[in-house]
Amino acid sequence: MAENNQQNNQQTEQQVDINELLKVRHNKLAELKEQGKDPFQIMKFDVTHHTTDVKANFETLEGKSVTVAGRVMSKRVMGKASFCNIADKLGNIQSYVARDSIGEESYKDFKKMDVGDIVGIKGEVFKTKTEEISIHASEVTLLSKSLQILPEKFHGLKDTDVRYRQRYIDLIVNPEVKDTFIKRSAIIKEIRNYLDNQGFMEVETPTLVPMAGGAAARPFTTHHNSLDEDLNLRISLELYLKRLIVGGLERVYEVGRVFRNEGLSVRHNPEFTLLEIYQAYTDYYGMMDLSEGIFRTVAQNVLGTTKISYGGVEIDLGKPFERLTMVDAVKKYAGVDFNEITTLEEARKAAKEHHVKYEERHKYGEIINLFFEEFCEEHLEQPTFIMDHPTDISPLAKKKPENPNFTERFELFITKREMANAFSELNDPIDQKERFMAQEEQFAAGDEEAQHLDEDFICALEYGMPPTGGIGIGIDRLVMLMTDSAAIRDVLLFPTMKTLDK
Repeated sequence: MAENNQQNNQQTEQQVDINELLKVRHNKLAELKEQGKDPFQIMKFDVTHHTTDVKANFETLEGKSVTVAGRVMSKRVMGKASFCNIADKLGNIQSYVARDSIGEESYKDFKKMDVGDIVGIKGEVFKTKTEEISIHASEVTLLSKSLQILPEKFHGLKDTDVRYRQRYIDLIVNPEVKDTFIKRSAIIKEIRNYLDNQGFMEVETPTLVPMAGGAAARPFTTHHNSLDEDLNLRISLELYLKRLIVGGLERVYEVGRVFRNEGLSVRHNPEFTLLEIYQAYTDYYGMMDLSEGIFRTVAQNVLGTTKISYGGVEIDLGKPFERLTMVDAVKKYAGVDFNEITTLEEARKAAKEHHVKYEERHKYGEIINLFFEEFCEEHLEQPTFIMDHPTDISPLAKKKPENPNFTERFELFITKREMANAFSELNDPIDQKERFMAQEEQFAAGDEEAQHLDEDFICALEYGMPPTGGIGIGIDRLVMLMTDSAAIRDVLLFPTMKTLDK
């Protein structure tokens, strides 16, 4: 009890200290306004260089004047001369601020500035006695007053909940976080470059849809007041992109936000970014080659290597990815051969013998998938294409001509996670309608993630869709892989969070 009281007293004292410091900052702003120096009245500031530009080009910039701007991250006042470190988008740099260089009044103003303030600094580039590249300031301009205190003042920002809720603070005080999102932007740019160079066209499709299809997921539902009808947020990009293939665009892709009404985990967020690509006149083998090229090119161009580290394990994206059928994977890792087990009764018997839980509604192919999830995924560390999924779990993929119980579908696994999902797309409208109807039956039997019949999509297929390969790649998981991030929230600027009680 005494220990708890002591901790509570310390927290109370710290809160009092913080409140006093915040009051001081507000008073400083009031004083600046009284003096006609309100920083919030400054409209623009001309910047000539980023901090990293100055450091990288020191030989050509030494002795020359530059202008940088950023946030004050540290400050040492030493009589007539001081040092401060400012950070911008790309890095940080030290500035030497002397009274004799900027003038007595400006120096007094500088001494009153706080860590967290945003400033502009003009001055000459030089090296200190300790060989640190710095800027000898001739002008210091306060551009924005920080009325809050950066977390470093109180032992840094470590609480992940606060980091995700207040990402702006996280970006300020944790440079590695900023680097993750700079890389995310570069990754998406490289994907676009790769696909554009392959002759693909980027398109946009609806986010609000009457029928949320293309994936096994529960949608979010909303109501359109003017139309007086319910609409869904899309769970996939697939069915509208396929309509464009029907329309003759041949090679299309979209990088878009999708929404799935599911739980939160280190791998799942209710809204996430999906890349979907469709190419006429190819099949799922063509999609394997395309996806392998995307992963390899992105790693090389963004990270400078095709050998990356994730969770301490080296992942080699440079060599050909392994290809393994789902049935062969189950045989390899579970010791159960579904080439020999061909009926639902035999599949249920095998499931019972290997303690694989299933429901009465599960079909033959679904039980194979349960075996795969139970015994195989944990072994798929290096890039592996798992091919030829059962038809029962692949309502949008073409059946294999030699065995209609299975489809021309693959999932790409890396670091034991699904990174991509692809098909030789089903283009038979009669078969597609039958599978949609089977999905409706599963929905009626209790599967809330089963797909519904999309009559307009069937109509599109009836006009004729050429043989087509399609693939979906989760951008967030790809960024997790490329940045060695453990959780999906680490690669989303503003992940979904439960609202705090007010």
